[in-house]
Amino acid sequence: MKTMIFAAGLGTRLKPLTDTIPKALVPIGDKPLLQHILEKTDGNGNTIVINAHHHSGQIKNFITITRNNWKSTIKISDESDRLLDTGGGIRKAAHLFCEGADNDDNSNVLIHNVDILSNANLQEFYARNIKNDATLLVSQRKTSRYLLFDQEMRLAGWTNIATGEIKSPYAELLRQKGCNPGSLTLNSRPLKLLAFSGIHSISPKVMAMMDSLPEKFSIMDFYISVCDKVSIQGEEKDDLKILDVGKLETLESATTFIKQL
Repeated sequence: MKTMIFAAGLGTRLKPLTDTIPKALVPIGDKPLLQHILEKTDGNGNTIVINAHHHSGQIKNFITITRNNWKSTIKISDESDRLLDTGGGIRKAAHLFCEGADNDDNSNVLIHNVDILSNANLQEFYARNIKNDATLLVSQRKTSRYLLFDQEMRLAGWTNIATGEIKSPYAELLRQKGCNPGSLTLNSRPLKLLAFSGIHSISPKVMAMMDSLPEKFSIMDFYISVCDKVSIQGEEKDDLKILDVGKLETLESATTFIKQL
């Protein structure tokens, strides 16, 4: 399994902790966030790439110190010079999955935000969707920003229900800006509103479509821009338990959350 862990963020919502350490190394229980994700994605023959920007040296040192703990080959995609956002980060790291005789250039890459804790079985999610162009793990979690899927669970766009904003390559959907979110349609068929988990899988075919984009861009904006050309699928997990450890007030509950998984 190939995995990329997004660990380059500034962690501004976790200040003052992130004034001195990267978000990836903020402790949850008796181990840092990054270690929780590594333990769920580690395996014989696996390749894991971690992008690093804020306090990147500390992330590199952590990997060096713990290297004997992992069965996977772990690599760092260094964004110290410039933070590239999620899409630019994937494109910069893509070549690291092709290095080495044992790597299969045609296999998908699992993408995981370092500050997301969940009960998702990542190995099974990866295996189920390995032939898809891209797959987004979603649920009915309440939020103000939803992804829009058709009845076949193909991505059609995005909406912010608080502002009425819609992003989509489909003109029919864009014309419905300001409508009741529950009444949004595409080809006269109702759309499903589902929340993104920060966990997804992407194929080399779709990554190749990023080549002409600017150095820095959002992966979600990219997905939305190409969802009429390739199949960006959603996988809904009814019993998904997920916690975004992005704010100071979530740290205490995160320790309890981990114990209950």
